[in-house]
Amino acid sequence: MDTPQKKLKILYAVQGTGNGHLSRAMDVIPCLQKHGDVDILVSGIQGDLQLPFKVKYKLKGLSFIFGKKGGVDLVKTVLKANLPRLIKSIRKLPVEDYDLVVNDFEPVSAWACYFRHKTCVAVSHQSAVLDKAFPLPEEPDRKGRLILKNYAPADYSYGFHFYPVGENIFTPVIRNQVREREITNKGHYTAYLPSYDDKTLVKRLSEYPDAVWDVFSKHCKKQKQYGNITIRPINNEQFTASMASSAGIFCGAGFETPAEALFLGKKLLVIPMKNQYEQQLNAAALQHIGVPVIKSLSPKYAEVINDWLTNGKVIPVNYPDTTQAIIDRVIERHRPA
Repeated sequence: MDTPQKKLKILYAVQGTGNGHLSRAMDVIPCLQKHGDVDILVSGIQGDLQLPFKVKYKLKGLSFIFGKKGGVDLVKTVLKANLPRLIKSIRKLPVEDYDLVVNDFEPVSAWACYFRHKTCVAVSHQSAVLDKAFPLPEEPDRKGRLILKNYAPADYSYGFHFYPVGENIFTPVIRNQVREREITNKGHYTAYLPSYDDKTLVKRLSEYPDAVWDVFSKHCKKQKQYGNITIRPINNEQFTASMASSAGIFCGAGFETPAEALFLGKKLLVIPMKNQYEQQLNAAALQHIGVPVIKSLSPKYAEVINDWLTNGKVIPVNYPDTTQAIIDRVIERHRPA
């Protein structure tokens, strides 16, 4: 007769900058909970989603700050990086109290594990994005690559990307909220470009008067209408509904939103953020499978946007629901003896 396996005490640490990591966490956490008691750590700022789970550790961490001109604001990023506070958080976090630390690009737990010789298992998009199987951006960025590689070090890595490679890189985690959504086409275009301010978005998108734009903005507090453009504050439910009923999705070259757009069978156009190497890598991978990529909202890309609005094609993908199987595999591989 098989002896029941010990119930694990797991620390799941999630990057809280932006919304992608938190979106994935909504599906990963219930999978982890099948293996034991899960304490959740979220670090970082500028996330708009609230997890429907109790978060034990809420930390400032080390965040990249979105600008308003198409990229990361490096000055604000440095000014907000309180290194003494970060070091204190790393020292105080009791990673040794856990049987297993699972990390989604979260620096405090990663470095706490590093300094205390505690095993850290990364389950993230960033674990895949640096793999040499994926195409490189046109312009090399050694500094960006170095930061991405060392931001949240781990002993073992499992990754999610737009297409699978080898044994440890899987297709994206698509939220159940998206998987279960009815897909329609009401003719509008959903836009999410958080590194641009509303004034720039209205100015540029109004140059396409035949398109109806449903824009979700990090910079507004209440809904506003500008001709064919609706600007809305970030709202997870409204954003998901807008994507599922859209004719196409125009967004940054993050991971979760483009992956969800592909899953929903929507044509997709992306702009990678400046000063954000991960987005440059994502853009190269998306371009590899046929997604159009532009460098900015500059008028010189108007022809590409017009062509996408008129002739843009859906890129077929197959993203099965394998999240529980992936988490089961990770846990069984790294369960303490």
